[in-house]
Amino acid sequence: MGSQKQLFIWLSGLLFLNILLFSRADVHRYEFVLQESQFTKLCSTKNILTVNGSFPGPEIRVRKGDTVFVNVINQGNHAVSMKWEGIEDSVDGSDDLIQPGRNFTYEIELDDEIGTLWWHANSAWASATVHGAFVILPEADENYPFPTPNSDQTIILGSWFKQELTEANETLAPGSSDAYTINGHAGETYGCTNDTTYELQVDYQGLYLLRLVNAVPNDTMVFSIAYHSFTIVGQNGAYTRRSFANSLTLAPGQTIDVLFCANQNLGHYYITARSSSSRHTTTGMIRYTTTSS
Repeated sequence: MGSQKQLFIWLSGLLFLNILLFSRADVHRYEFVLQESQFTKLCSTKNILTVNGSFPGPEIRVRKGDTVFVNVINQGNHAVSMKWEGIEDSVDGSDDLIQPGRNFTYEIELDDEIGTLWWHANSAWASATVHGAFVILPEADENYPFPTPNSDQTIILGSWFKQELTEANETLAPGSSDAYTINGHAGETYGCTNDTTYELQVDYQGLYLLRLVNAVPNDTMVFSIAYHSFTIVGQNGAYTRRSFANSLTLAPGQTIDVLFCANQNLGHYYITARSSSSRHTTTGMIRYTTTSS
């Protein structure tokens, strides 16, 4: 009887622990509508496949251990499937095409993933414009294992092609894009006055967590901010030992989380993103909003 009682107590404790763990996790629901949208960049206009009409697509922002349902409704002209980069557990339906006029709901159960991941269309041609960040915050009662930032900002490095990409573009060669983008902005280096430039406003001595995603197909990208340095604290959905760098090199599909301190004089400083295999460089801007006084 004694051993049975101990077993009952152990099982009861295990059940209580499971209930406690599940009660702390939240369930989130997102709706992604695949649709053709018109965008103008490099002084020309074309239709691209987007999610909810935006480029890059919407950000998923949840906490460690949560469950996420993403209902993808295909209102575009081509069959598309979605990939959830860095998710430890397999996601049902990731290899199945969603035909035009149909929908599919993905169920994503998070475990130990933490930091920044990303999602994108499976095929190369669609992934160029159908992608977005997947941000996983610590649990509500947990802190970062590094100084708490004043805020965080997601930065997605993307590419832009003047031609319309279709299923015929099964692969995209490194360096084949006509421009690179920072959060969808082509910047001021391509000679088109209508192109917009990404700007990040910061306060003097503010500490910021930058979440970088390299969504450029098959291109390694180099990212830097003039006169500023970075503390690397995470990569590909996991914390890392802290290291320091003046520039960041991101392999295709890689994500990096870095701390960035706005500790320079009042003014504005260029952000640059360039490919290791192309002549193109795109720029953004860090703009200080307050002075050191």
